[in-house]
Amino acid sequence: MKQSETTSSSVAVAVAVEGQKRGKWGYIWPLWATLLLHLVAILLFTAGFLLTRTELPYHSHCSDVSSSPCFSSNNGSCWTKPAVNRLVIIVLDALRFDFVVPSTFFAESKPWMDKLPVLKNAASTRPLSARIFKAIADPPTTSLQRLKGLTTGGLPTFVDVGNSFGAPAIVEDNFINQLVQNGKKVVMMGDDTWTQLFPHHFERSYPYPSFNVKDLHTVDNGCIDHLLPSLYEEDWDVLIAHFLGVDHAGHIFGVDSTPMIEKLEQYNTILERVIEVLENQSGPGSSHENTLLVVMGDHGQTLNGDHGGGSAEEDTGDEIMQVETALFAMSFKKPLSSVPAEYDSCSCQQDLDRKNVCFSSMQQLDFAVTISALLGIPFPYGSIGYINPELYALGADSWNSDASQKLSESDVWMHNYANALCINSWQVKRYVDAYSASSAVGFSRDDLSRIANIYAEAENNWSHSTKKLLLDRQNDSNTSVSALKKQIDAYFKFLTAVTELARSKWTEFDLNMMGIGIGIMLISLIFQVFTVLRTTKEHDGTFSSHGDSWIVNASILTIFLLGIRAFSFLSNSYILEEGKVASFLLSTSGIVTLRQSVCKGKLLIESIGFLILSTFCRFAIEVGLSKQAATSAFMKDYSSWIINIASGLPVWDYATEVVPILVLIMLAAWLYKATSGCFFDWPWKYVILGTILSYMLIIAHWITDSNRFDGALIPQSIGRTYIPRIIYAIALGQLFFLTFGQLFKKSNLDCKTNLLAKTTSMLSAWSSTVILLSGKQGPIVAFASIVGGCFITKFVNIEGSKDGPQRSFSIMQWSLFATCLFFCSGHWCAFDGLRYGAAFIGFEEFVLVRQAILLTIDTFGFSIILPVFALPFLVAIKYQANLGRHFVFTQLSQMYTTYGLITAITTTFTILCVTIQRRHLMVWGLFAPKFVFDVFNLILTDALICSASIYYFDEGRDDPELKSPGR
Repeated sequence: MKQSETTSSSVAVAVAVEGQKRGKWGYIWPLWATLLLHLVAILLFTAGFLLTRTELPYHSHCSDVSSSPCFSSNNGSCWTKPAVNRLVIIVLDALRFDFVVPSTFFAESKPWMDKLPVLKNAASTRPLSARIFKAIADPPTTSLQRLKGLTTGGLPTFVDVGNSFGAPAIVEDNFINQLVQNGKKVVMMGDDTWTQLFPHHFERSYPYPSFNVKDLHTVDNGCIDHLLPSLYEEDWDVLIAHFLGVDHAGHIFGVDSTPMIEKLEQYNTILERVIEVLENQSGPGSSHENTLLVVMGDHGQTLNGDHGGGSAEEDTGDEIMQVETALFAMSFKKPLSSVPAEYDSCSCQQDLDRKNVCFSSMQQLDFAVTISALLGIPFPYGSIGYINPELYALGADSWNSDASQKLSESDVWMHNYANALCINSWQVKRYVDAYSASSAVGFSRDDLSRIANIYAEAENNWSHSTKKLLLDRQNDSNTSVSALKKQIDAYFKFLTAVTELARSKWTEFDLNMMGIGIGIMLISLIFQVFTVLRTTKEHDGTFSSHGDSWIVNASILTIFLLGIRAFSFLSNSYILEEGKVASFLLSTSGIVTLRQSVCKGKLLIESIGFLILSTFCRFAIEVGLSKQAATSAFMKDYSSWIINIASGLPVWDYATEVVPILVLIMLAAWLYKATSGCFFDWPWKYVILGTILSYMLIIAHWITDSNRFDGALIPQSIGRTYIPRIIYAIALGQLFFLTFGQLFKKSNLDCKTNLLAKTTSMLSAWSSTVILLSGKQGPIVAFASIVGGCFITKFVNIEGSKDGPQRSFSIMQWSLFATCLFFCSGHWCAFDGLRYGAAFIGFEEFVLVRQAILLTIDTFGFSIILPVFALPFLVAIKYQANLGRHFVFTQLSQMYTTYGLITAITTTFTILCVTIQRRHLMVWGLFAPKFVFDVFNLILTDALICSASIYYFDEGRDDPELKSPGR
């Protein structure tokens, strides 16, 4: 035994000498280099994946057009002459293009084709007043983002920075808002997404829950019940009916299925009745004399029902059907005899009945501005589409009364269309200028200069040539038409340039940037592995091998658990159940530890206690998931039974008030007892006393905020506002004290005692703010984290050796436990999983930086901040005298690098997942939020590890027994 101690002491001295050559920063710099690599990798990948657009708070008004160079309407309407009085929009969710056009347009006929013959029959018998369009949707093709794009005329991205962040309602100017602001009455029925996006815009609404994809009929039946009766009423100007059956049938059964065919046949019957009603009431003086019917899809779908991203240019085959949908428009007035050939994109072919059927193409981006022009309302401020000439031509008959005897109806249409495009181009130029002036992610100077020159050329031609021709009604018709075509082409050139520029900035994945980001991320992993191996080699040289079997088994188990967790991120189902997966893996590691405890005959009670704790974590995660489900519209009536275990029982109600207070008092008593140790000197002792004071203030805050306690002794304004601010101030003072002590106070304690004192003080300084922001669940989660941390710390000694490689298994347990704490505290990886109310504890006004910091502490306090600063306990528990501070540096470096490597590997798999699944149905609803949370998790973990390395890697003295070889 003495010989072993002598050997370990001499080797420790050698390690100390080697450590002195390396110095403190020799251990720290790899951690900072890792942070830098991760920052670069994530910034590059994010630049290619999460494209951003700033929402502007501006809205269009009727009076705005007076500042344009164009003609304004002189008949009491707004920007353009209205062509239709009433509008019926029927949205068939996930309507594929091949649902509408005849099967003869495709190389092979499929069972789902030719099931909507009413639309192609109308287009073939009335080709001038009924048109089919192939409508190209811009990704992302989720229903919410598509409805946003359809109504705003813009290009929604995953990150829309603006006032609507965190809220579903659209505050950006949009087609629905313009209808309401200009006195139009809107009636809506069907998908409740409309009422979420436009909560106060509808004269009447009949929303139905849209999230239950297994329900094919509730939404559709609701639409049917209200649609036909509403057509006979005159209390609306725009009617919207949104059917969901086809979308849900695709998700559950696929396109090639009986339920899908049955749904299409049902829709065909409904549309026949709608067209019949509108035709019967389209006579002179009737309610639908000047009504436009639009039947459209918000996006398409693949054969298995997916939709969510990609672009037609990048996709091939069936994937194109995600972004290709159909739009059918029908006017019940006398149509224009023909659209000028230059603006007609028709492609015609005979159907199975030998009837000629034609379709045109348009961008969904153009829908909002075209419909606004037909209704005579201002165009949405942020619209960048252009007025589609073929859809606009369906209202041409409304302008014939204004025609000069010398002009044909085609010439009249071109006059109105050229002026509408003038207004359209002026509005888009106004938006581009405002966006570039207001946004931090605006267009480049070269891009702005290029489109400004194109617009200047078109405007100069309008002001000096076209406008004069239009004012002079006596000009020759041929001369006027030729000038108008030249002017229209100039505006087309400008509007196309803006659209292409916007798409390149906002909707296309930059695969090169994403690939570079992934490459740098993989390089960082290699660097971290190399760092771990280097520190492990230094450690292995310190002591002889002991317990090789357990070391090998522990390493294999660590890789096994990490591999399962990482690969689970490639599946949307496992991401949804991430908390349960982490809890299962934690319990699995607990069973392995229990087996080792039985074999060694030690720490048996702790192992059993750890399994019990993991069971409670599973229970708490289930509660958190039930809260998540309760926030969804379709789950409000089907909350988990756990929520209702004791609801309404007085004992339970009082327990929820009293138990957190008792637990917090117990934590304060434990901290007070800890200060009795002789090693808790200044500043650590005063930091812990400040935490105890903060705990008492938290109790006072809760009592003041509760209806079950008499808070008369403390005014609510003090308890709810000033007490939290005092707690924040104490926490800042504690961190300042610890920083001051780190810089100016040299420790006289041995390495182990110094490490324990610094770790306990740092955790206590953070704990009060974390508990306050977490609410009354905070003390219970804090107590569970202390118990779980103590168990894992003791498991490091389960082998009884001085070797450290098996600590990687404990670090893996630590990481899994931290993940479980994230879900136990009621969070999940979605933006609706953020508790925004926590950011306003103690404050009523919004300050971005302050509220962001508080929200971060609440979200990641128990899962990142406290676990990272508590990791040195794993080193202190294995430390024995005579080893020296450089041995501690080696151990801390190995431990923090391993912990960071575990986090980096899981994040890398998340990045790979969103790259592979970038066209998946759930890419914007699930994978992208998971990506945001994980990369923030990684950067925050790296930053805290770097901060902890500076805090814990101090230059305190070595142990008294450790001497250098020369003495």
